[in-house]
Amino acid sequence: MASSGTTTFEKGFAIDDIIQEAFDRVGEKAVSGYQLKSARRSLNIMFQEWANRGLHYWEIDKTNIDLIEGQAEYKFFRDSTDGTSAVTTPTNGIYGLEDILEAALRDNRTQTTQSDSALTKINRSTYSGLSNKLSKGSPSQYFVQRFIDHVMLTVYPTPDTTAAAKDLAIYYVKRIDDVGGYTNTADVPYRFVPCMLTGLAYYLSQKYKPELMQPMKMLYEDELQRALTEDGSSSSTFITPQSYYPNV
Repeated sequence: MASSGTTTFEKGFAIDDIIQEAFDRVGEKAVSGYQLKSARRSLNIMFQEWANRGLHYWEIDKTNIDLIEGQAEYKFFRDSTDGTSAVTTPTNGIYGLEDILEAALRDNRTQTTQSDSALTKINRSTYSGLSNKLSKGSPSQYFVQRFIDHVMLTVYPTPDTTAAAKDLAIYYVKRIDDVGGYTNTADVPYRFVPCMLTGLAYYLSQKYKPELMQPMKMLYEDELQRALTEDGSSSSTFITPQSYYPNV
């Protein structure tokens, strides 16, 4: 028995095919131009809703930020038309950044003597309680604010001359790419293709087949949960029993 020998179905699964499959699932065969446009809009909205579901590990990336002496705030804009993002190395800037997960002050970035000092992520209340936010030194904490068109990273203490000679190495989450043209492919890995289709079918049922909304929603939530559970990078887990001495 022969097999295809390929594992790249999603690579050629274009947006127009995704939309047609979703319409097929709600029993709509003759799809008009407006329905295609409406489905593409729903797919973009669904991808934005996914951001509220938690981390998407295929959208995690890393880079190094060029620190500037005396500058505590570094902005990352949604798009280049919104503003100029913070300068990063080796690229000029990053757009569509959603959140910063980890940060470390990195010395000797390109050398074998490279060394990192991890920064602690703090919330607004903790940052607000700092007495002198412009005091200079080696950054040891960072604070992230998420606005409509940009994300702002604030480091504390503000980099001094020595710290500005180093980089800030970050791991960050990117936004899922917009759908764009009908011949594009979706910015999702193969693990999320099933729930993407059932999710779009659920969104379309709200417009065209309300009687199918409930079963489509149940199927969508089930497949999305499986994809979210499988997604990620596994690591070793160690369980240590706790000792309890009641009479000591």
